[in-house]
Amino acid sequence: MPLSYRLRRPHRPRLRRLRRPQVTARVRILLWLLVVMAVALAAVATTTRSILQRDVDHRITRLLAQETGEFANFVDQGRDPETGAPFRTSRRLIELFLQRQYADPDEELLGVVGDSVLRQRRDIPTALPLHRDREALRRITASGARTGTLDRPEGEIRWAKVRIDASADSRRGSFVVAFHADREQAMAEDVFRILLAISGVALLMTCGIGWAVAGRILAPVRLVRTTAAQLTEQDLTRRIPVHGRDDIAALAETFNAMLDRLERAFAAQRQFVDDAGHELRTPITIVRGHLELMGDDPVEREETVRLVTDELDRMSRIVEDMLLLAKAERPDFVSEEPVELAELTADVYVKARALAPRDWRLDAVGEGTVQLDPQRITQAMVQLAQNAVQHTAPDTPVRIGSLRTDREVQLYVADSGTGVRPEDAELIFERFRRGTARRGSAAGGGGAGLGLSIVKAIAEAHRGGRVALRTTEGGGATFVIAVAAEEPGEPGESRDGRDGTNDRHGRDGSMPATEVTAP
Repeated sequence: MPLSYRLRRPHRPRLRRLRRPQVTARVRILLWLLVVMAVALAAVATTTRSILQRDVDHRITRLLAQETGEFANFVDQGRDPETGAPFRTSRRLIELFLQRQYADPDEELLGVVGDSVLRQRRDIPTALPLHRDREALRRITASGARTGTLDRPEGEIRWAKVRIDASADSRRGSFVVAFHADREQAMAEDVFRILLAISGVALLMTCGIGWAVAGRILAPVRLVRTTAAQLTEQDLTRRIPVHGRDDIAALAETFNAMLDRLERAFAAQRQFVDDAGHELRTPITIVRGHLELMGDDPVEREETVRLVTDELDRMSRIVEDMLLLAKAERPDFVSEEPVELAELTADVYVKARALAPRDWRLDAVGEGTVQLDPQRITQAMVQLAQNAVQHTAPDTPVRIGSLRTDREVQLYVADSGTGVRPEDAELIFERFRRGTARRGSAAGGGGAGLGLSIVKAIAEAHRGGRVALRTTEGGGATFVIAVAAEEPGEPGESRDGRDGTNDRHGRDGSMPATEVTAP
């Protein structure tokens, strides 16, 4: 073949592999059920047929043995009623025996003496009785066996015979018992066919019932699939109704718990992105504006670099704070351990004194060992102390202390500043919110509004944790971090609020129904 022809030959598109049709779980369950039922019913029908056929064979064998045994006994012990002596001829013996026998409808009793065939005068329910089938009768009498089976086109014959010899008339004879097994075997086949018909009806009923039951059982699974298909990043609010206490209900509960985690994760992600975009826009704008307006004057350049550096530092603090809030949703955000409350309070007091020149006072100190994360609690308390510094003047009293009740452990920071307006009591714990009016700050701090949000996240990450705010006696604000007063080694519930402690106030910043007892 020329090369040019091969190059011009049109390209044959490759056939796409057809996708195999998907078989649903409902259909699979139904198919397996039908296969098992079909095998079981077929086994029952086949076993029943074998048992019936065996019973027919045993019945025929017993009947043949009984008839031949009775005839042999009659030959040995029978007496001619006319003479009272033993029978002299085979004919007389067979005729009298046949007169006294009541045979089965399918049973044929014959006597063969020479060319004569002696039989009972009754009809045999078969197409060709043995006394009319001389060829078959000849084969039976000529056989050397005492019993056997004769297959004929007109039907099978099970037979047995007894040879007799009447020496008086010097003529030999044979007594033949023939059983036509067609009707008995046909009855067994009829029962087998009836069982097959019943099995077919049972399979149809099983198909309908199995389809309905499988649909009912798999309904929650289909609901899970439908719910999963309808979930989007913008809508994770759908949940699966839970009914009962079986495996399907456990699956629905597990799926709902997974959706709760996904919803929280997506919400945290969206909030992080929104917060970053909202809060970082301002320092980026300031940095860009100063860089665009920066001239050649060295003094102006130095001032611009200082302002840009301050804004970049503030951006770095904002990013760190947002990352910390994002980590607050992780289960390993806090690592609780046994801590001496008095030692923890003293450490916080020592670290807070280095923040600014205030009249720092170590107030009440609780005693005992508590279960909490000392690093996170210290971080939150220092943040509250920094918040007090920003809203108080130098040498203003700021008290740090702790106390322990039967139910919870409280660590607090109480300042003597301007306090918080009632309408801002919940607002200040939200991210990037500072209230409708900021308190006066001698320090002039310019935070991003994430400090109290971090405090709230750390408190609620502990068992029974919460943060509360009340007015300090004489003016000012008292911030309290409260956690469950759990002894080390005591069993506790997970920190997601399932023990009911966190459910009293939620994670939306709302205050608990019962105010904490402020120092």
